[in-house]
Amino acid sequence: MLVNRFCLSLIWFCVTAGLVLPANLVAADLNEVRLMFSAGKYDEAAATAAQEVENGIWNERWPRLLIQCQLETGNFADALAVYEEASKRYPTSLTLRMLGLEAYRFTGKTNEALQAKAQIMRLLETSPSRYASRDNLVAAGRYFAMRGEDGRQILKLFFDRVRDADPQFLEAYLATAELALEKGDFKVAADTLDQAELLDPADPRIPTLAAKAWANSDATKATSLLNEALRRNPRYIPALIFRAESEIDAEQYDAAYQTIQEVLVVNVHQPQAWSLLAVLAHLEGRYEIEALMRAAALSTWDQNPEVDHLIGKKLSQKYRFAEGAQYQRQAIEVDSGFQAATFQLAQDLLRLGQDETGWILADEVSRDDPYNVVAHNLVTLNDRIKGFTRIESDGIEVRMEEREASIYGGEVMNLLREAKLVLCEKYDVKPNATIVVEIFPDQKDFAIRTFGLPGGAGYLGVCFGRVITANSPASQGPSPANWQSVLWHEFCHVVTLEKTRNRMPRWLSEGISVYEERTRDPAWGESMTPKYREMLLGDDLTAVSDLSGAFLNPPSPMHLQFAYYESSLVVEYLIDNYGLESLLKTLDDLADGLSINDALARNVGSVERLDAQFAEYARKVADQFAPEASWDQPPPEVASDTKAMLEWIDSNPSNYWAMTAKADREIATKSFEDAKITLETMQDLGLATGKSGGLLEKLAMVYRELDDVASEKKTLVQITQQTSDSLSSLDRLIQIARSEDDYQSMQSFGEQFLAIQPLIETGHTAVVDASENLGAHDRAVQSLSALAMMEPVDPAAIDFRKAKSLAKLNRKLDAKLAVLKALDEAPRYRDAHRLLLELNTDLGSDSETAK
Repeated sequence: MLVNRFCLSLIWFCVTAGLVLPANLVAADLNEVRLMFSAGKYDEAAATAAQEVENGIWNERWPRLLIQCQLETGNFADALAVYEEASKRYPTSLTLRMLGLEAYRFTGKTNEALQAKAQIMRLLETSPSRYASRDNLVAAGRYFAMRGEDGRQILKLFFDRVRDADPQFLEAYLATAELALEKGDFKVAADTLDQAELLDPADPRIPTLAAKAWANSDATKATSLLNEALRRNPRYIPALIFRAESEIDAEQYDAAYQTIQEVLVVNVHQPQAWSLLAVLAHLEGRYEIEALMRAAALSTWDQNPEVDHLIGKKLSQKYRFAEGAQYQRQAIEVDSGFQAATFQLAQDLLRLGQDETGWILADEVSRDDPYNVVAHNLVTLNDRIKGFTRIESDGIEVRMEEREASIYGGEVMNLLREAKLVLCEKYDVKPNATIVVEIFPDQKDFAIRTFGLPGGAGYLGVCFGRVITANSPASQGPSPANWQSVLWHEFCHVVTLEKTRNRMPRWLSEGISVYEERTRDPAWGESMTPKYREMLLGDDLTAVSDLSGAFLNPPSPMHLQFAYYESSLVVEYLIDNYGLESLLKTLDDLADGLSINDALARNVGSVERLDAQFAEYARKVADQFAPEASWDQPPPEVASDTKAMLEWIDSNPSNYWAMTAKADREIATKSFEDAKITLETMQDLGLATGKSGGLLEKLAMVYRELDDVASEKKTLVQITQQTSDSLSSLDRLIQIARSEDDYQSMQSFGEQFLAIQPLIETGHTAVVDASENLGAHDRAVQSLSALAMMEPVDPAAIDFRKAKSLAKLNRKLDAKLAVLKALDEAPRYRDAHRLLLELNTDLGSDSETAK
């Protein structure tokens, strides 16, 4: 496919190269012609501008506009010819000289480009007053930005100065936004573009830049802005390139090819378009074609660092960090001052676990470019990470905040070692480098380490290959996720990315991780709910071939959760119907460079067939959930009429929606006996799920109101078996177990509590009380040590209990140290004194025995 598209592009170029522009046009209004240019009518705008230039109209904006048309459409030689003639007539125009610099570069005149760049600097140094017009100030600012000068100073001395003097001058706003985007200052970019939109609601540059500003925080808004840009100018290359990048991100590769072709129709030499074709070729494993596409991207300017930078950046976004890093190194070889490549290389190395070099490069960029927000954030974060505790074992290195490490760092390592043992054996993977896991108590720090900027709400953990970043329970508020399931999920990514050499679509990667969560513990991962049933049977079911796109721009958080669930169902379907071995062979084929479609075709059949088979499977899964229940929604005319709705509820006793509404009404009116009957009926129909606020939670609350502790306990246990993060259920179960002196259950519930929230006392206290009564003194010591780190109200009591457990373990010296600490905190603690006397006697006896 790619070869054919490449040939078509060349044929198109050969056919259209001989086209000539109409010659004899009447003089036109400059603003009207600029509107033609903004709308993408480049040939018409160029024809009119050429006529005005030929007529000798004394206005530098005509040759500038003509050159812009020629550069936009790839007529670089013509653009250079116009520039060289115009520069004689308008020698003080920096805007014109910046266009000339681009023309020199893209005609392969590297030496002349270097001379032109140096000449601009000399002119600014020798006669700065001659270049104080608003056009020239903006051009000068862009020139210094190109040189990598301090962005904040550029804003202050050039762009802000122009905007203050002339608030209606659009180019100053656009230049400000461009610089802010380059430095990762998306808020400044977005705010500036809001003002720019008021000045020119027809310019496609404004919504294109705004789409980039919002892409990381509001994908829906970014898409809307991009569509607006292409409405204004369907041929606007920066907007088309951004759309193609988004399509590649979503693994919509056919759409990306089509968009790139639209770019090449406008400009067959467009380097970013050919760079993206190189990316697509690499992702398809067509490495010879990749080299051809890269050569095409460099054909007009072989020293263009942007080409390798763009290819590498897109590969890194596909988790091909090693390949991406190599491209950044090539960009730096061409232009050692190209900071974008240096910083991308720093991020690639950090995600590859090559911390030492990665942090050095990040620090270098931050020092040289103080306005680079992402670099500044990373370097600042590194100072905090240096203070983290490091726990190392079995090829795994865990980095945690010191206090958190002392509380549950050992349990984190134990879980990761288990994950490595189980998953590496299952997927036949032998990691050959250290796996790094960083756990952040501050969500902002997690986001900066992971994405470079604050944000990323909703992400619990991210795996880059051999580096995992995760939020600790401390960063998640009162309802944290189960940290054990999160780390198991992310470690599964380590294994599958290692197996495929980071060459797997997102849906398959996420699907396997969620599937393995459920395999490890049925309460982990996503599971069926009434809402998921509705989505599986409706329009929300995504074809397997399009599943990765469901993660990129979901309409709602629920749709994102559903994408995880559906992906795991696909994996479950593949394993159940074709066996684990077929899945492993598919992963091996991905590692060898096959595309996902080719790998699936070789092992399970064509992706079109899989789409159809899975859709049928998904419907069966949905139909098997509470098959005896009715699922019809009330008619709209009924739903809007209270009396009719009550009648409909009463006449549909087995309908899920009717029973749900009936139970909610009964609970609201405190008719708990009636609510119990309704909810138990729903449970008998198989409608129970552990979701927050769901049937089981309501039923447990009803039992509690009716003082039916046995039924409440049974229901709460069901909740913990179906969901991994119900702290409230576990808290109540601990209370019930304590009241019944059921220490075995209390310990189990306490451990489950700690798998969600190890940073508060509840779970540790339950484990200590249960362990002491069960004689599990080793476990008691662990949680007592954790409690001592939580600023307890009575630290002496904690140390005393720890000393008692240590004594039971015959660790008498450790016990003596613990009891002495208790006495240091409470010198008149009589029980501690008695224990100390016993320990001294025992230690003395041991000493005599030793003699």
